[in-house]
Amino acid sequence: MHFLNDPAIWLKEVFINAGLGYGLSSFLSFAGLVVIVVFLGWFSNLVVKTIILEIVTRIVKRTTSTWDDIFLEQKVFTRLSHFAPAIVIWSMAGWALKAYPGWMMAIQNLTYIYMVLIGMVVVNLFIESWHKIYLLHPISKHRTIKGYVQILKLVVIVIALLIIISVVFGRKVGTIIAGLGALAAVVSLIFKDVILGLVASIQLSANNMLKVGDWITIPSRGVDGVTEDITLTTVKVRNFDKTILTVPVYSLVSESFQNWKGMEEAGVRQLKRVIFIDMRSIKFPDRELIEKLVIIPYIKEYFDKKKEENEKSPDRNDESRFLKTTELTNLGLFRLYAESYLKNHPMIENKEALIVRHREPEGNGLPLQVYAFCRNINLIPFENLQSEIIEHLLAVLSEFELKVFQNPTGDDIKTISGTN
Repeated sequence: MHFLNDPAIWLKEVFINAGLGYGLSSFLSFAGLVVIVVFLGWFSNLVVKTIILEIVTRIVKRTTSTWDDIFLEQKVFTRLSHFAPAIVIWSMAGWALKAYPGWMMAIQNLTYIYMVLIGMVVVNLFIESWHKIYLLHPISKHRTIKGYVQILKLVVIVIALLIIISVVFGRKVGTIIAGLGALAAVVSLIFKDVILGLVASIQLSANNMLKVGDWITIPSRGVDGVTEDITLTTVKVRNFDKTILTVPVYSLVSESFQNWKGMEEAGVRQLKRVIFIDMRSIKFPDRELIEKLVIIPYIKEYFDKKKEENEKSPDRNDESRFLKTTELTNLGLFRLYAESYLKNHPMIENKEALIVRHREPEGNGLPLQVYAFCRNINLIPFENLQSEIIEHLLAVLSEFELKVFQNPTGDDIKTISGTN
């Protein structure tokens, strides 16, 4: 009973009776108690960890649900075993170090801090496990909560740090928080990106502006690729040139960015290209040009319609009636052909806007814009289709006696000089 009441004195007396000096006996009694406590702590950790690995693992593997498997993979249960030695050391310190109140207080405080840190790790692992469970549901593809998860983890870390500071300095948590209020300006400056990222993450998530897998473009930052990760402070994007860029989350709110999600959801992609027409080649078609163009199916329909209208005309002059078969220029006939060609193309969506129009001249000829929507949104098929359409229109252009505007090259200047 004397050992249980005061083990330090009992061990000291044992060593003194063995013929050792008082100082050495005091040190050995203290060291012996420390070894006993450390051994019991290690043994308790071993026992609890074995129980968790053997029993809990078997139970988890027998269940059909996946959430408990995720908790096991994240080692939530294994980390809980670290509480066992901490509890043993904290409770036995008052018993084993009764004769050394200073050491007893220090070890209990350190053990308490250790338990707070373990608790922080376990809680954060618990939060991360639920995040992984959330990612298994279809809604996670449209709503990312990684920013909220990181905020929650940050709150847990801050609470743990406040508790540790209160233990170290012997102050209440409320007093520490009140003291930190004076440092609010400094803290806000240090954590500026975190605070801005927090607000931006909430806006992005609440308004469903961005999610992992979205194709976004930010020309000012050289971003043109697929979003791979969204954290509290940064967004990671893999560009199509295989480079990886990270941009601050708040930049997506403070600056404009283009999200191609609408295109992917619509299942069509905009085709908008320009052909520059030499304005000197634009004219009204003569008999020869009309007879050449009338064999084109799309143009023939237009001429047949105009011919029926002219048959009802009181003008008996056949030549005059023939020349009135069109009110369009050769460029107008080309636009008619191009629109008909696009409408009958199997890869062009007719339910969307489709037009061939010319824009305001800017000194490089007359810009003729082809505007339509492709049914294939994938990059390579879309680019191939776009090239195919433009190449076809360029090849047909000469049939309408139209020319493409092209700035003179060195060879052109040499040819002109040689002619002169």
